[in-house]
Amino acid sequence: MKEYKGIIIAAVIGVCAIACTIIGVGGFAKYKTAAKANGVSATGSASCDFESDLIVWRGNFTAEAPTTTEAYSKIKSDAAAIKKYLADNDISDDEVVFSSVNIWQNTTPQYNDNGDYVGEIKGDYSLSQDVEITSKDVAKIEQISRDISALIETGVNFTSYAPEYYYTKLDELKLDLIQKATDNAKQRIDIMTASTGAKTGELLTANLGVFQITAQNSAADEYRYGGTFNTSSKNKTATITVKLNYSVK
Repeated sequence: MKEYKGIIIAAVIGVCAIACTIIGVGGFAKYKTAAKANGVSATGSASCDFESDLIVWRGNFTAEAPTTTEAYSKIKSDAAAIKKYLADNDISDDEVVFSSVNIWQNTTPQYNDNGDYVGEIKGDYSLSQDVEITSKDVAKIEQISRDISALIETGVNFTSYAPEYYYTKLDELKLDLIQKATDNAKQRIDIMTASTGAKTGELLTANLGVFQITAQNSAADEYRYGGTFNTSSKNKTATITVKLNYSVK
């Protein structure tokens, strides 16, 4: 009887061992199937430092007079003084664009003794005009934008804005970075698959990240979901990411 029970127990243990083995193999098979279905993903990146080759400098000037005729005469005279100043600094006419003139009449609100608004008194006329200089001679425009004392001394009420910096070969730069980021992502995938004894299969999906153009060596610019495009710095850094997903053999 004891021998019979021993045979039964041994049989049960054997069945359990086989069942556990089947479960284990089944789980491993599911894991490999899932790995092949989902593939392996990696994100590659590439960056490049570059210097802007185009500068845009903007300014604004205003004039004020009791009549529109006097105000227009003044703003026209100021525009001529600005053109001369720019020409004296070797800036050609095709690099300069003047906007249309804006005009408005100044008013002063009036209130009675109770503090109620009772109307307004009309005053002088004010005119304003914008000027924009676009040039590939970045150094020259930088120098002129920093020193406009000679222009102000002529009596022009001129406001200078900070220059903006651009790069005319940005499309070529982007294509080069996309290639490098793609190669970087593929190398990462090959390393991961090789280290696990697998092989990289076919490309399943590829996703291009947004371009981030920031000032060089500066934490002032932050990466944004929709991308960053710095225009305040002459020296910039461009960055792009590419995410690849490959099947596994």
